[in-house]
Amino acid sequence: MNIIRSLALAAVLFVGFWGTAPQAFAQGREMNIGDQPGYIPNEADEELPPEYKRTMVFYRTTEPPGTIIISTSERFLYLIQGNGRALRYGIGVGREGFQWQGLQKISRKQEWPDWTPPPEMIQRQPYLPRFMAGGPGNPMGARALYLGATVYRIHGTNQPQTIGSAVSSGCFRLVNADVTDLYERVPVGTKVIIRQRPEI
Repeated sequence: MNIIRSLALAAVLFVGFWGTAPQAFAQGREMNIGDQPGYIPNEADEELPPEYKRTMVFYRTTEPPGTIIISTSERFLYLIQGNGRALRYGIGVGREGFQWQGLQKISRKQEWPDWTPPPEMIQRQPYLPRFMAGGPGNPMGARALYLGATVYRIHGTNQPQTIGSAVSSGCFRLVNADVTDLYERVPVGTKVIIRQRPEI
């Protein structure tokens, strides 16, 4: 009887842990999970922790309104509004070895983009499809903003639990509601500054 009770308790603890772990792990900065093509998150999954929800914040910069500043270390994307304010979005960033910095412009925008994993990604995750049409289960999410001539994008995700973590191959991911909001606000040609550390 004690064995059955112990197993039941272990099962409850296991379910409880995994029911909350993704959000907790997101705060832990590094998530060792692969892409999940075909997975469609529910509304509850899309609910972000308070610190990663889209919000207006005070932000001092000399960059003009409309500029996007990505802070990899903070896990935030800022859309400059002017008058010392910015719209802040929680993001997922590249894991260790896949983070980068630089200056780019949005070269293209796409609703419900298709996904063609590059050969290097296929090599790391052989189970991935070679092509996947756009849609709710696509890892690229609802919208994509392409960064210059690079392979990197600001895009949505079907893994909202990864926001706030370092998990990607160098792209920047937002929950679908946030990337759709950003997509509507910025045109092609928008300046994008990627920083690994906040400016002092």
